[in-house]
Amino acid sequence: MLSCGDAPAGSQIDLLPEKTNHTRVWQRIGTDKVVNDFYRRHRMMMVREQIEARGVRDPRVLDAMLVVPRHKFAPVEFIDDAYADHPLPIGEGQTISQPYMVAFMCELLELEKSHTVLEIGTGCGYHAAVLSLLAQQVFSIEIVESLGRSAQQRLENLGYGNVTVSIGNGYLGLPDKALFDRIILTAAPTELPQTLIDQLKPGGRLVAPIGPVNGHQELILVTKDSAGKIHRRSVLPVRFVPMVKTP
Repeated sequence: MLSCGDAPAGSQIDLLPEKTNHTRVWQRIGTDKVVNDFYRRHRMMMVREQIEARGVRDPRVLDAMLVVPRHKFAPVEFIDDAYADHPLPIGEGQTISQPYMVAFMCELLELEKSHTVLEIGTGCGYHAAVLSLLAQQVFSIEIVESLGRSAQQRLENLGYGNVTVSIGNGYLGLPDKALFDRIILTAAPTELPQTLIDQLKPGGRLVAPIGPVNGHQELILVTKDSAGKIHRRSVLPVRFVPMVKTP
């Protein structure tokens, strides 16, 4: 490479852009780093104070919660609360679940990297992004088309390429992609649909909130043994938005 002093006579030297433009680029890079560091610190606090402190121990789940930028899934008007200890509204009567609940449900699933997961209720795509770091493939169903389309675009833009979002009725599952190693519901039906149990592999696990919207809801864990027998247990009381059949 030639330095300026080595340039042959008569040659044209490409100069750097004006100093003000060059400085502006570095200012932007510096600002981006400050912003990224700011949100990284908030994620660390979220994991330590909201998730680990309440008993979530799976290191892969903790790492995923530490990595996924929750603020990039939050509506701009709620971005300051992205790492707060509560759900966030995302429009259409839907929410992003509380960070602890996302982590707790993922831990209950006992995910392995080879697993294929069915998620019912994509919402903004945050929970799917976390799942994508813990499993091989995530299929997610969203009944509200506007939410599903924007979630798919957001996930693609952020590099979560192993998530596929479908627009449809979550009560039906995805029979053409079944069977699934794990199934998770992020909205509450009053009763667990048999169609979803049928789409769970032997040896699989399903986690779901169950109950009426204004009544008692419980988070349940369903397991299917190698013989296909279903075992169900209640885990804790919860409050989720209802799982609907029509948008």
